[in-house]
Order: sequence, then C-alpha cells, then structure tokens
Amino acid sequence: MLYYLFEWLNKMYSPPGFDIFRFLTFRSALAAITALFLSFYLGPRIIRILQKYHIGEAKKADGPKFHWSKAGTPTMGGVIIILSVTLPVLLWGDIKSIYIILILSGTIWLSAVGFLDDYLKVIKKLPNGLIGRYKLLGQFLIGFVIGLVIYISPEFSNFNTLTTVPFLKNVNLDFSYLYIPAVIFIIMATSNAVNLTDGLDGLAIGNITIVMLALAILSYISGNAIFSKYINIIHQPGAGELTVFISALIGASLGFLWYNSYPAQVFMGDTGSLALGGAFGIISVLIKKELLIPILGGIFFLETISVLIQRLYFKYTKKKYGEGRRVFRMAPIHHHFEMVGWPEPKIVIRFYIIGIILAIISLASFKIR
Repeated sequence: MLYYLFEWLNKMYSPPGFDIFRFLTFRSALAAITALFLSFYLGPRIIRILQKYHIGEAKKADGPKFHWSKAGTPTMGGVIIILSVTLPVLLWGDIKSIYIILILSGTIWLSAVGFLDDYLKVIKKLPNGLIGRYKLLGQFLIGFVIGLVIYISPEFSNFNTLTTVPFLKNVNLDFSYLYIPAVIFIIMATSNAVNLTDGLDGLAIGNITIVMLALAILSYISGNAIFSKYINIIHQPGAGELTVFISALIGASLGFLWYNSYPAQVFMGDTGSLALGGAFGIISVLIKKELLIPILGGIFFLETISVLIQRLYFKYTKKKYGEGRRVFRMAPIHHHFEMVGWPEPKIVIRFYIIGIILAIISLASFKIR
C-alpha cells in the first residue's frame, strides 16, 4: 500500500528521492528489513501468549526419547512468520500483481490448513490432528487453483505449461495437459517435505532461508528482460515482483530463527512448515523452475526419500520375513544421525552447508549449459 502511495506522490509532485520506490531491489530490501524487525517485535509477544495458554509441543512416542525434554515448548510459532511476511508484502509489494496474489494467497491458505492441524493436536488434544486426507485435500485444492490460474491466465499465455530444464541450453519441457496435475503434485510434495524436515531446532527454517535466497535471485532474473536473455531462461514480465515476497520471507525466517535456534524457544508447527514448503513449490511453479526443486531443495528431498525408503523396506521385509526391518535407525534421516551420536546442532549446521552447496549448484546450472 505504501508502494502505491509513494508512486502517486512521485507522479503528482515528483519530490526528490521518491523515484527510488519504483525500484524492485529497494522495495525488496525494505520488505526484508520490515519483516525482520516485525518478527523480532512479534516473536516474544506471541511466545508469551503460547506459554500462557499452554500451547506446547506434545511428547512424541514415535520420536527419539531424548526429544521428550522438548515437550511443552511453545508451538504454532508459524504465526510469527506468516504475520511478518504478509504485512511487508502488503506495504511494499504490488498487490495487483498476479504473482503476488497467487503466492500470498497460497501461503496463507496452507498456513491455515497447518493451523487447523496444530489446533486439533495441541488444543483439542486429538493425537493425529487433522485427518490426513483432509490435510491432503487442502493442499490439493490450492494446487489445483494455482495450476488452473496459470493455465488460463493471459499473463502466462506464452509459457503457461513450460518449464526450464536445468543444465540444458534453450531446452524447455512442456507439461501440456498434464500441467495442472504436475502443479498439484509439486505443491503437495514440497509442503509435506518441509513438514517432515521440521524435526530439529532451526533445521527447516534455516534451509528454507537458503532456498529462498536462491529463488530471490532467480525470480529477479526471470522478470528482467536483459538478464533472462543473457542466461537463456524464460522471460516472465512481472515475475520480479516475487522478489518482494521472497525478501519478506527471508527477513521473517531469519527473525524466527533467532527464537527457533538450538535450544528452541518456539516451534513453527504445521502452521509454518506447510506454508513455507508450499511457498517453495508455488514460487518454483510461478518462475518455471519446477525441475530444479530436487536439487535446490535437496535437503527436503532427502528427508522425504528417507521416509519413503524406510516405510517401503519395512513393509517389504515384514511381508517377506514376518518381521519389519529398517534401513535407517530412525526416519526422517536427521533422526538417524541423532541415533548414531551426532549432536543436534552439528546435524543442523552440516545440513545448512549441504543446502548452501546445492543452492550454488542450482544457480550455476544456468551457466553450465
């Protein structure tokens, strides 16, 4: 909203210096700073509210026993992130942009699905929270809507079903009639992948910040005619506006990490993890970088694959030998490393390092062609 105010003032009166608010980089920086300080302001206050009403993490019988000491730590802290992202985007972003409308509405929707799950688990004391099929339905619906809008919207008409193929120059894959199902799958997959990764203090929020730094660069380049032509990717007029949202998310994530780092004062819960994972998927879809997800989000991909391998192998061996066996000591894989004796902070830092390496490879993939 302030973006429109300054734009109007600049158009009507041309005051010195107000022209700077037209620049995407400046507004993105303002969004990041606003979100960071907003999360610092809201964090302690929301944590106190969660403590006051005893909205804390329950003891997980299927988790490591040395995590039982974390029972009672305030959860649903994803509210801090969502509030700290939404306000800066409304202040500094072009809220008429189809890109901003889709990413903001999708993130808020998935946060609401996660909030309902947390509410049922923590406050209503339902062990499994929101029934799995209803959670998947919520993810399915937003994936369908976003896929449909991109498919029929004139803003995407020249490249609606295309996606860039990493490492290959001037090669785009056309999903054609499978585009909407592909979008649904991507958003559901990334949303649940970040949710699975959110098992150690600072692990999910730190890695999503690394991913968003890379996506901010790719979004800005995609919306810039000169840069997108230079590295031979699809030019998408208006996609650069996503940089404002991503910058706000980076600022909010860093602020949340202040309270979520080991030992955590608050957990994000599904309120945050479903929304952050969904945002990752939606942004990748909007800037046509869907095939980059397994590389850029390699940590989340690894966590998900470890769970699938563990479950499938357990079922196979139980059927064949009458007793289920495991590949990992515990899944997701971050728990496996805990079980073999790695301290929690060491696992988190090493996963950060891997995440940074994967982000660099992802960005480099557009020049190694």
